[in-house]
Amino acid sequence: MRCPFCGDTSSQVKDSRPAEDHSAIRRRRFCPECGARFTTFERVQLRELTVLKKNGRRVPFEREKLARSIHIAVRKRSIDPDRIERMVSGVVRQLESQGETEIASDRIGETVMRALAGVDTVAYVRFASVYRNFAEASDFESFVQELRPPQTDGDSIIDDDEK
Repeated sequence: MRCPFCGDTSSQVKDSRPAEDHSAIRRRRFCPECGARFTTFERVQLRELTVLKKNGRRVPFEREKLARSIHIAVRKRSIDPDRIERMVSGVVRQLESQGETEIASDRIGETVMRALAGVDTVAYVRFASVYRNFAEASDFESFVQELRPPQTDGDSIIDDDEK
């Protein structure tokens, strides 16, 4: 591992332990050249993923970009950071286990939306507004309307036969 401070390649591992969510290994390292200490994380990667964009471009999948977009959606919501990290890991695991190396950006967006829907409705709507590219307030209204249960007039508890 190259030292991020001096660039030397002879850093030494001083301590290894599982990260908080047990989806990575946290390693404390020491550089004998400059004396710096730094931390690295090691994750299991089932396969190299490529994202197929809507315009046809292919770009490497970036876990950090996925995590960043989810963090933006959940910003200022009372959601435990460990739960967010587990959600990111779960989405990545789902994408990697689909057996394909190229994944359409639409599929990634839908997978994230399903994950967010189970965690926080506001974060779900925030993510959807960017992912589905809402242009007007009416786009929000229609989307939120789909989330709400149908409104009734209050008398629907009694059957028409009983009236």
